[in-house]
Amino acid sequence: MNAQRMILDVYTDGGARGNPGPAAIGVLLLLRDGKEGRIRSTLAEFGRVIGNATNNVAEYSAVLAAYERIEAEKPLSDRAIERIAWHMDSLLVVQQLNGLFKVKHPTLRILLFRIKIFEQGAGVPVHYIHIPRMQNARADRLVNKALDSALPETA
Repeated sequence: MNAQRMILDVYTDGGARGNPGPAAIGVLLLLRDGKEGRIRSTLAEFGRVIGNATNNVAEYSAVLAAYERIEAEKPLSDRAIERIAWHMDSLLVVQQLNGLFKVKHPTLRILLFRIKIFEQGAGVPVHYIHIPRMQNARADRLVNKALDSALPETA
């Protein structure tokens, strides 16, 4: 009997209030049945403030944080992962990660380089997919929750 093949679905979002301004990331890692498509478990779900940054730096930082968490959790070695499907609502970042658009900003180039190292080490196909913002609501909520908890309330 063959081991069940799984897909690691990664939802990421990043946002900055002010652009640049206070910024945060949101990450959701889901393990999905590769045959039936049913979600099996949530491996991680977190948001955190990353300081002052642009929206694009926050988006890249979310991807990098997700890769770091994937490596720390070791789901690829412990489970029969057949691929990683990344879901993001930033078309620009998806196009850049897929190599279709150039990355000119120096900070983004550094983040992209770090992401590509993780990508190569994954050992499975990696797909970056653009999704509508509504389909990325959980990751977006994590970003806003982190920002709301870190920023002082204004009267």
